[in-house]
Amino acid sequence: MVDYELLKRIVEAPGVSGYEFLGVRDVVIEAFKPYVDEIRVDKLGNVIAHKKGDGPKVMLAAHMDQIGLMVNHIEKNGFLRVAPVGGVDPRTLIAQRFKVWLDKGEFIYGVGGSVPPHIQKPEDRNRAPTWDQVFIDVGAESREEAEEMGVRIGTIITWDGRLERLGKHRMVSIAFDDRIAVYTLVKTAQELKESDADIYFVATVQEEVGLRGARVSAFGIDPDYGFAIDVTIAADVPGTPEHKQVTQLGKGTAIKIMDRSVICHPTIVRWMEELARKHEIPYQWDILLGGGTDAGAIHLNKAGVPTGAISVPARYIHSNAEVVDGRDVDAGVKLMVRVLEEIPNFKL
Repeated sequence: MVDYELLKRIVEAPGVSGYEFLGVRDVVIEAFKPYVDEIRVDKLGNVIAHKKGDGPKVMLAAHMDQIGLMVNHIEKNGFLRVAPVGGVDPRTLIAQRFKVWLDKGEFIYGVGGSVPPHIQKPEDRNRAPTWDQVFIDVGAESREEAEEMGVRIGTIITWDGRLERLGKHRMVSIAFDDRIAVYTLVKTAQELKESDADIYFVATVQEEVGLRGARVSAFGIDPDYGFAIDVTIAADVPGTPEHKQVTQLGKGTAIKIMDRSVICHPTIVRWMEELARKHEIPYQWDILLGGGTDAGAIHLNKAGVPTGAISVPARYIHSNAEVVDGRDVDAGVKLMVRVLEEIPNFKL
């Protein structure tokens, strides 16, 4: 069963790519402390939680950064122009509430806006807005007032989202991509009782802008095996052809075969399937054609690292209302615990 309070702390903490120190990094460090032997933060900001062992060196990675916005101009009338940090669709800004993060972890509220459709040209009303057409309204009446409020060029902005239950098994939240996987890392460390493996749980930074944290942390750790945990697209929604519904909510953890950044090691993929079957853990397959994960950086480290991955199916990715199923999350934790227990005897 999902630890709702732990998950809430992780998903609601701020931490846009490159600014993970605003909140989520400290939350992750505190969450790992009871279950590992040592924790350090590397030069790029990755949290590396080490559970020592004499067996193979294993790296598990989940990224703790989230997509967001950065102020790149303040209009004379106080509106904020913004640039995306990561894969943000400008359509997801309209009529949404935002937190504009100031110094010392304080924030003010803002609202995403665009030219109202009833005064647009008829030919523009059905078109998606561009970045030139959206802005953030913080209630300022001038550039000077916005600056007095603490806004400046480079200020980071996140959606004002929170974790809520949705039906019997499902949840909706900001930043499930990829905080639900960071939660999976912590729970795996918590539930792992015995393993001879030398394990590094890594909450990586800057995945949303190019797998940067995974690249440098893998180089520093130099693992024998790597595993990434991320979300994948649950396309089980109206209007999606059945053959494109690769993963679905509630069908189990998704064992990755391939995405745009990695082809997972086939022997590891089949071994993970065998473990899921052996321990009666529900699973499904993940073939993601439109994105990548930290596995893409890990498997290319130095002379190469045999790498696998699991994913949590999620609807409405890269919005402030991402939806996952707690049963899939629990299945992912169980599978990763089994992986770590049995990997000392695994042979390629």
